[in-house]
Amino acid sequence: MVLLIIVGLAVAAALIVVLLYNKLVLLRNQVEAAWSQIDVQLRRRCDLIPNLVEVVKDYLSYEQETLTRVIEARNSAVAARDQGREASIAAEGMLTAAMGKFFALAESYPELRSNQNVADLQEELSTTENKIAFARQHYNDSAMSLNTAVETFPSNLVAQRFGFDRSTYFEIPEEAREPVKVDLR
Repeated sequence: MVLLIIVGLAVAAALIVVLLYNKLVLLRNQVEAAWSQIDVQLRRRCDLIPNLVEVVKDYLSYEQETLTRVIEARNSAVAARDQGREASIAAEGMLTAAMGKFFALAESYPELRSNQNVADLQEELSTTENKIAFARQHYNDSAMSLNTAVETFPSNLVAQRFGFDRSTYFEIPEEAREPVKVDLR
């Protein structure tokens, strides 16, 4: 009888470990899927930026420093994709800040407001930024769920044993938190 109780407890403990492990795998996969959605939108934004720079460079010939900052931030964001999620998040934050400064500067050029190509690109970028914000919120929610599971008992024991780590939140740096006005019309 004692042996049966011990076997029952061992089976119950093993079942709990399996269930917790599967929960952690599910949460990690949700974080990866959410990051994938962000990555799609970040790539789209990076693809739109050279077109925008090409269209406005004649209008902003005296603002080469700003254009150069945008291009450098975009190139850093593209390069950071291969350096891991944290590097990508940091580089994208810098790109967001550079784009904010760019659009603030562009508003002071009336001839840009009447250019249909600029207006179309501005609309595409604005839509993409909204999609990034939505995807970032979903990613951060998924990361919070995983982080909570990794840190709370008893799933933290399973997480430590099987190498589940906290996920990094996608936060925007302070300098990029200023509202960006992109209305060039």
